[in-house]
Amino acid sequence: MMPMIADEAITADAARTGDSPATQEKIARERDAARLRKAQSLDRNTLGGIYDEYHKPLYSYIYRRVGDVETARDLTADVFRRFLQASANGNGPNKHLRAWLYRVAHNIVIDHYRRQQHQPSEPLEENWANVDDDPGKAAELRMQSEYVRAALRQLTADQQQIITLKFLEGLTNHEIAEVTQKSVGSVKSLQHRALAALRRQLVATEEEVLV
Repeated sequence: MMPMIADEAITADAARTGDSPATQEKIARERDAARLRKAQSLDRNTLGGIYDEYHKPLYSYIYRRVGDVETARDLTADVFRRFLQASANGNGPNKHLRAWLYRVAHNIVIDHYRRQQHQPSEPLEENWANVDDDPGKAAELRMQSEYVRAALRQLTADQQQIITLKFLEGLTNHEIAEVTQKSVGSVKSLQHRALAALRRQLVATEEEVLV
């Protein structure tokens, strides 16, 4: 099954520094705001740092939604083009950069599938690093990933997004709320329903395969 991700990264940071989670969050937001002010002035070092930090996770998120390397590369580049254009026009984000970028990525994926006139599926990244010398284990993991992929395709778009952001991308509930523009309570409720639906679909999918 999918790995569980710690719910609040800020809490872990606070434990290391001795600051409260609220203080850590305030510091992070102030740092983000300062960086975004520089981005809106098109500071090359700042823009390059944002690209370096977010390119890989955004590509990963988009790839899991579209399942095609070249398409994922093009759509990821489009996210940064939109960010650069928005910053140059003075319409870029002034806070919550990560949420802004993921929201743009989500909208770009939705637009992509509207053009394709079919609903997105959720391809999963498969990790074979530790099973190269164990063909049996590799086959087992492949079967599991196929079950999960087929089950995810049966969920609603909102449920797919929540599962991807929470369990595959590792975002906290607060970050997901910022991305989806929902309340934290709504995110938790949707997450609960999504997991319940995924469990049902996994059972159904496995039964279909075994018939």
